[in-house]
Amino acid sequence: QVQLVESGGGLVQPGGSLRLSCAASGSIFSINAMGWYRQAPGKQRELVATVTTDGTTNYADSVKGRFTISEVNAENTVYLQMNSLKPEDTAVYYCNAGVTRLVPFGNLELWGQGTLVTVSS
Repeated sequence: QVQLVESGGGLVQPGGSLRLSCAASGSIFSINAMGWYRQAPGKQRELVATVTTDGTTNYADSVKGRFTISEVNAENTVYLQMNSLKPEDTAVYYCNAGVTRLVPFGNLELWGQGTLVTVSS
């Protein structure tokens, strides 16, 4: 079984920082890309940031200059460093990964269980 496990959410004051982590585990042949999405109450899920295995990153305009996504490391883990957090960043953050599974061989899109980030004073 291939799965994503997230951690790092919580409550933070405006202007503060948090770091989210997402680890892929299981029968993985390769990881093609990983990223973060978020869903605020009453809103659709939206892209936050993605990174491909060649290091190419993509960010939502709303987080550029404040959030940084890491490259996927040797432990199949990606981090999202979030600085200068704003109340409008409050959402459930979901990790997403495109992987090639080893057994049985094939491509999968995975989602994590979500981690809540609350930005409030």
